[in-house]
Amino acid sequence: MGRSIVTIDDLTNDEIENVFALADEFLQRLAVDGKPERLRGRIQLAEQCVLATLFFEPSTRTRFSFESAMLRLGGHILSSADPASSSAAKGESIADMIRVVQNYADLIVIRHPLEGAARVAAEFADIPVINGGDGRHEHPTQTLCDLYTLRREKKKLKNLNVQLRGDLKRGRTVHSLVYALARFGANIITSSAPGLELPAYVVRRLQRDYDCGPIDVEGLPDDVDGVYVTRRRAVQATLPNLPPDFLIDVSSKGFSSKDFRKIDIFYVTRLQSERPDEEGQKADYPVVSARFLKDRRYRDSSVLHPLPRLDELAYDVDQDDRALYFKQASYGVPVRMALLAALLGLQEGVLAKSKPAGHYPLYTRRGGIACLNPFCVTRNEPEQNYLASKFWILEGDALTLRCLYCDHETTPQCVGRISTKRYDTDLSRWTRIPLEDLIMFADRNAAHAAGFQLYKSRSREHDPLPARTARGVAGSGPPNAAP
Repeated sequence: MGRSIVTIDDLTNDEIENVFALADEFLQRLAVDGKPERLRGRIQLAEQCVLATLFFEPSTRTRFSFESAMLRLGGHILSSADPASSSAAKGESIADMIRVVQNYADLIVIRHPLEGAARVAAEFADIPVINGGDGRHEHPTQTLCDLYTLRREKKKLKNLNVQLRGDLKRGRTVHSLVYALARFGANIITSSAPGLELPAYVVRRLQRDYDCGPIDVEGLPDDVDGVYVTRRRAVQATLPNLPPDFLIDVSSKGFSSKDFRKIDIFYVTRLQSERPDEEGQKADYPVVSARFLKDRRYRDSSVLHPLPRLDELAYDVDQDDRALYFKQASYGVPVRMALLAALLGLQEGVLAKSKPAGHYPLYTRRGGIACLNPFCVTRNEPEQNYLASKFWILEGDALTLRCLYCDHETTPQCVGRISTKRYDTDLSRWTRIPLEDLIMFADRNAAHAAGFQLYKSRSREHDPLPARTARGVAGSGPPNAAP
């Protein structure tokens, strides 16, 4: 089974740099005179390979850039861009669809409205799968294009001030991007639309996995609602193994407002109106115009946008030398060429044979606690017939479960043993129960409904197993991908 790219954490920082170096080579070989970001012609590197693009949401840039990338590599494409014309319209499960399509192609790119759909596709495919965007979750290859643009234009990522503006709650491009920015040591400044701030689970993950936390700084402009910085230290530790009290000790010591008044990158996002909820009204959505960019903060800013745009980015910005969003879109072809070539094994030394190792134990169980995110793939009826709940166990001040598919977090109230049909409200007992015998419940009522009984304090079973901690169990959770 080949490597798949479901989240940005499926690539280490070194692998990302290798992808970029290969993208540089493709640019040098195929660039159009006077337009160094644009390619022309083909090379015969992938002439024996077929790419399948399965898009269950609208797409222009992602689908076309992947298909252009494959064609310019000399390969071939099969494309499904209309959900109504596929068997998904008949209720076919993702697993069945993928197990069929893998017989027709050598690599699959999938875009799907359900969060975690790409993870399901990767689990059931024996060929590489690339996430082209899954609901509100992640869009890792857009982040590669964003980082590549920054690398070419700014020559570095570390210590850049990157301001994110707009719908930060529902924008999957932003979620992948902030994780990558934290890993490369950039400072993240958020300017969200009202009610559309970074989700709490994203902020917690920034702290827990990347040691990037919020700081309080006096005197910042009114439109800034958050600043997140990666801890500065001489030696980079293994991030998931840091003790909880180390992670939360992020302060503004050493920082002042002047450190964040110069914006290197201004990243604009549109209102995600196709993912409606009760918050984030269109009338309150911020607009970026040439006049807005006259603020001295943005004098040397590069303006990026994942596109498409609506009303949030005025057309009068297009003629500004700081506007890089069309060049950003063009870079999608060489970057995706490099990624395709690496995953298909056509270019050695770009990616390791296996994905980065992780450090969280994985809890898998049919029955018991389930993901509460209504947009998670595990909540979709066709997928419930075969999917079990899967969570990373994140033990800190409180036992927390992070859904493997969508990253949303939940906290169980009871832990129990399947073998004895007993449960306990002392959550620390999970460390003494083998993972294959462990079951967790949202509350006591759920435990009773499943036929479990509460341990009695005077007859509690003796557990001979040694205590186990989350940090001491090897798994395949978030990688130690920091530089």
